Amino acid sequence: MPVKKPEIFYTKLFINNEFVDAANGKTFSVLDPSSGEVISNVSEASAEDVDKAVAAARAAFSSKAPWRTMDASQRGELMYKLCDLIEQDSDYLARLDTLDNGKPYTECLGDLDYSVKTLRYYAGWCDKIHGDTVPCDGPYMCLTRKEPVGVVGQIIPWNYPVMMLAWKWGPALATGCTVVLKPAELTPLSSLYVAQLAKKAGFPPGVLNVVPGLGNVAGHAVAHHQDIDKVAFTGSTAIGRKIMQAAGVSNLKRVTMELGGKSPLVVCEDCGDLDEAAELCHTAMFGNHGQNCCAGSRTFVHESIYDEFIKRAVKLAKERIVGCPFDEKTQQGPQVSQQQMERILGYIEKGKAEGARLECGGARLGNKGYFVQPTVFSEVTDNMTIAKEEIFGPVQVILRFSTFEEVIERSNKTEYGLASGIITKDINKALTYAQAVRAGSVWVNCYDLCLPQTPFGGYKQSGHGRELGEDGLAEYLETKTILIKVPSKMS
Repeated sequence: MPVKKPEIFYTKLFINNEFVDAANGKTFSVLDPSSGEVISNVSEASAEDVDKAVAAARAAFSSKAPWRTMDASQRGELMYKLCDLIEQDSDYLARLDTLDNGKPYTECLGDLDYSVKTLRYYAGWCDKIHGDTVPCDGPYMCLTRKEPVGVVGQIIPWNYPVMMLAWKWGPALATGCTVVLKPAELTPLSSLYVAQLAKKAGFPPGVLNVVPGLGNVAGHAVAHHQDIDKVAFTGSTAIGRKIMQAAGVSNLKRVTMELGGKSPLVVCEDCGDLDEAAELCHTAMFGNHGQNCCAGSRTFVHESIYDEFIKRAVKLAKERIVGCPFDEKTQQGPQVSQQQMERILGYIEKGKAEGARLECGGARLGNKGYFVQPTVFSEVTDNMTIAKEEIFGPVQVILRFSTFEEVIERSNKTEYGLASGIITKDINKALTYAQAVRAGSVWVNCYDLCLPQTPFGGYKQSGHGRELGEDGLAEYLETKTILIKVPSKMS
């Protein structure tokens, strides 16, 4: 029996702890990707609305405001309360993201559990952030303070709506920053709902603000704003470049970003159980409908096991259950939008035109909603478009390799460097690969294991800075050095 679809409660901008209409009264439509029908109309933030949100965040960050004068441990208590409220409403939020995003309800529940763990992890950090004392020459005492960077703008993507909110809010709140969040225009509903939970938890006005809107309007305003001290962005490399440019032409605000990927997952001849290896690679690619920045989107398989691996990969893809995301048996729902579906289908056509062998899938599924068949390509070479560019869909690209030295070189022959993986029973081979590959994450005999405690981010054009773990806190902190002259005589 399908899970019940949720009611929609919040569709306005959230500024200074209140839901308000956009200044110009504009709204935009949010669609159900399973049908293409309108779910609701959401207030569309303009530059004027972003100004109001930033002003509220700046006021909340002022030296005498309740947020700045609050004990660090009390900030942690507020975060724990928010976690409890999210957990209490996790079924509703999972159904909301299922409706808005199209991912299966069971996956959305997993996202909610992970999001709560992330926020709880950072809540525990609130009263553990501190500076040092530094030995120095002469009659001086030196100490350092860790202070919040200030007002932060956060721009999150549509593929993990609540999870990306948690990744951004967690370290920002733990360090004492205030936030202006611009959720993806395709999936703004859960961010607005969590905003009202934050108010219910007791966060002071202005600490958390949510301004849904279009990227080229609201996102542009956040990136260019003169009174935002830092922007954190997750999304495409192309938009990441624009945000860096905006920081340069505005106030040289700090920027951290997690961008695209074309991550290698290497299956060695000594991988052990080939069924398990094929299953791991299948999950690494098809999880979240392939809409995952660190997906194992270049599957390298040793030539000695290549043909047998292909058989297993095709079988798994054909058995994958695609359908209504509210059905608990469904493994893959629709892509998030018509544009995304058409983009994926365009890459599939390029793959066929450039000589890759289409083993299964390769077409739209049905004529309602944005469903794409799970697709597998074999006989792919490094120069093909599908081997170089991020498809961001359920398309497994399988390449053949001969030697270990060769696959290391080919793994690194990409503009990206977000993630990577290797399946082998040889620990020396695993450690050699982990050291040699230029990627922010390396998974050995597992994949896409992102934990709240472990830093995540990319090399090269996959971004810079880190989220999660203690490293994620550093991106929201300034270090202040204080030098005190010690008197030579006591009065």
